[in-house]
Amino acid sequence: MSISAALFAQAQDVSVLRNTVDVYSNSPMVGSAKFNAMAGANGALGGDANSLLTNPAGLGVAISGEVSGTLSISGNKNRSSLGGAAVDYTKTKGDLGNAGGVIAFPLMTETAWKFINIGINFSNQSLDNVIQSPGNANITASLPDGQASLAGHAYSRYGNLSKMSFGVGANYNHNLYIGAGFNFFNASIDQGDQLAFRMANNNALDFFDKQYSPYYERSSGFSASLGVIGKLSPNFRLGASLETPTFWNIDREFNFYNHPTYGNGSGAESRKFTSPLKATVSAAFVANKNFSLNVDYTLGLTKPDYKVYGNPERELNDFFKDNYKNMSEVRVGAEYRLQQVRLRGGYSYLSNPMDAINITRFDNGGGVGDETYNNLMLSDRNLISFGIGYDFKSFYIDASYQNITSKYSNPFMRGFVGNNFDSAYYSIDSKSIYENGNYAVSDVKNSRNNFFLTVGWKF
Repeated sequence: MSISAALFAQAQDVSVLRNTVDVYSNSPMVGSAKFNAMAGANGALGGDANSLLTNPAGLGVAISGEVSGTLSISGNKNRSSLGGAAVDYTKTKGDLGNAGGVIAFPLMTETAWKFINIGINFSNQSLDNVIQSPGNANITASLPDGQASLAGHAYSRYGNLSKMSFGVGANYNHNLYIGAGFNFFNASIDQGDQLAFRMANNNALDFFDKQYSPYYERSSGFSASLGVIGKLSPNFRLGASLETPTFWNIDREFNFYNHPTYGNGSGAESRKFTSPLKATVSAAFVANKNFSLNVDYTLGLTKPDYKVYGNPERELNDFFKDNYKNMSEVRVGAEYRLQQVRLRGGYSYLSNPMDAINITRFDNGGGVGDETYNNLMLSDRNLISFGIGYDFKSFYIDASYQNITSKYSNPFMRGFVGNNFDSAYYSIDSKSIYENGNYAVSDVKNSRNNFFLTVGWKF
């Protein structure tokens, strides 16, 4: 498996691997401030439009109509370390994080079916992530203009991922709830990968872009979900849901360099991608009207898969067959009501979806050797959240905070020109080509601090 990963990386961009898992195999989980304060754990509780993010059967729990909108303020900080130096990148962004509503239709019949409810939910999250790795004078290169040393590297991704969901839920005798939803995804990514070298002869900087970058992707996808919630007793509920793979159409525009016929220019390509099938099981304890606790467990059941048009997609699929682990996530959330005040808290753990991978890399002294990484490109993630709300009967206002942390190793600098592939780095200014068989690897600590404010109306 390590050999297949090393060979694969000669022909493919690390960013493609990262985005396959981090963007196209992921779903936006930005809900209302209540939902976010409970770490997204509501699979067996339901009751509002955010049920479409976990279990559409939760729509059937609602007994009145409701609409809400959520302002999201996301702060992202990366600290990247290499060779004893570190570079920080921080960005704060505000946006519409969530909007949704439920319309409840009581059934005035003699049957046990009590409600048929319709819900709509929009979830939106930022994909912005910039890793600025410091240089290391011990890592050198022989360029056409002379000797040089690594002055730094920048991996940049800007964009958004959104999910629009429509669903219906039904209530059977206030004991059994079923639901179904349709989900429409859109992703927008502007991405770059750039190396900087410092020339030994004049101390000038020379910048190199990776072949086929920067690139711009505009993508759309579709999935469906089914769910059920059952009351075992007035205090205990169990839930289960299944979300089909998301079927993506990905359109990319990119820059290319040193083509034997066209030289430098731009091109376009399209791909089809299928994300993993996901299942969620949930349990909830509702002590009384004042306290509730919910636990969700989500597991990916299949692996990422590209439709094969040629060797690149075949190599991508081979990589994920050998190195991808099924994603799993645990979410725990609780709410306590004190008259009209709502106090909430939650925790979530998302596992690393990649196996350990062995690569050849530069060490801090400039030497070359093999090393196995348990967190290459991606890692596990911990989320802690809490929030507060106030219910004005018809209107309510909620606020919440999330802290999300992860640590991973960031590989870059490797690139080759072969008979049927090109992953080298190119300088437009000096017309130099940089090829290299080894990675440089920086250590990245990511911290996200997110704030949410929701205003809602019940009718």
